[in-house]
Amino acid sequence: MAQRDPVAFLGEAYRQLVEGDLDWKLRVLQGPSTPRCVVDGREVIMLCSNNYLSLSNHPRVKEAAAKAVMTHGAGSGSVRPIAGNMDLHVELERRLASFKGAEASLVYQTGFAANAGLIPQLVDAGDLVVSDELNHGSIIDGVRLSKADRLVYRHCDGSDLADKLREAEDHAPAYRRILVITDGVFSMDGDIAPLDELSMSAAEHGAMVYVDDAHGEGVLGDGGRGIVSHFGLARDKVHVEMGTFSKAFGVVGGHVSGSRDLVDFALNRSRTWLLSGSHPPAVAAATIAAIDVLETEPQHVRNLWENTEYFRKEVGRLGFDTGKSQTPIIPIIIGESGDAKAFSGRLFEEGVFALPIVYPMVSRDSARIRTIMNAALTRDDLDEALSAIEKIGKELDLV
Repeated sequence: MAQRDPVAFLGEAYRQLVEGDLDWKLRVLQGPSTPRCVVDGREVIMLCSNNYLSLSNHPRVKEAAAKAVMTHGAGSGSVRPIAGNMDLHVELERRLASFKGAEASLVYQTGFAANAGLIPQLVDAGDLVVSDELNHGSIIDGVRLSKADRLVYRHCDGSDLADKLREAEDHAPAYRRILVITDGVFSMDGDIAPLDELSMSAAEHGAMVYVDDAHGEGVLGDGGRGIVSHFGLARDKVHVEMGTFSKAFGVVGGHVSGSRDLVDFALNRSRTWLLSGSHPPAVAAATIAAIDVLETEPQHVRNLWENTEYFRKEVGRLGFDTGKSQTPIIPIIIGESGDAKAFSGRLFEEGVFALPIVYPMVSRDSARIRTIMNAALTRDDLDEALSAIEKIGKELDLV
């Protein structure tokens, strides 16, 4: 009897993605992520980086990283619970908590690690998670790792959340704990969760509130302090504020901020934190420097929002649909995946780097070019990109 190839499905599944225009084709960034950079040998205007404030290239951030390599080495040598807990990690958490106005912060290796490691420790069998229907995949995976029951509320719909929480009150036996979880800024549409309304409903039903503010940090709130600051919420209304350093901070890593009890609980229970090597010294030092920049150079956040408002207005004037965008994430909604990929390819030929987002990251009929603003883009950069967008939109009969 002939044996079946046990991994034949891998190639078959990939070919199906290619046939459906659903596969990723990776381009190569050759050099730093700057507003004008080199990708696959071509100079382009960067419109798809999460490096919102261009801090990855800030002199103070780069200098701090280089200095830390000389003083602390290239790596930490261990996980933090054993021998990898360096003074730079402790200082970063102290500075971050101060910046966020929280009692304490805990730094994870990535934002994904924070969600996957903490959510299943907060809730278990006998508990309930109530989650926004468009939450990020890392939240979804974190919820799936728990044994808690799950309810999904309509996207950014505080009224539907309230209905779900009232429904949960009738559950028998009564739930021990309820966790309401949402993205702060939704990465595909650029809209902002109504955290004030959500936290109010949660408080009425004794539920915990967990917000993933990956795309809000450095963008929303006082000096980029994030969504809790943006809504002026008291710290006890949002129990877990999770975020990343890989976007506006310009480095890499994740964190949670909140009470001292939260951090003590997380560092003893999150296996993604306990069992992963700690950040290299250069990463911790660069992130501290990024906080320094945010606290002393407010022009970066201001420039980001000026570029955001200008670009969104001009894209709309050209006749494109930017959906629900309220932030520097500005989708140009195309519709079909093939059209979005063709649009992105032509943009690259015209010197603009902006990727298509297709199913399953968005619904099949809402493929888009997701543009993301950067504080260091000049008005000339934006106008050149807008000219290319207009030209290609007319070529493809989209406007």
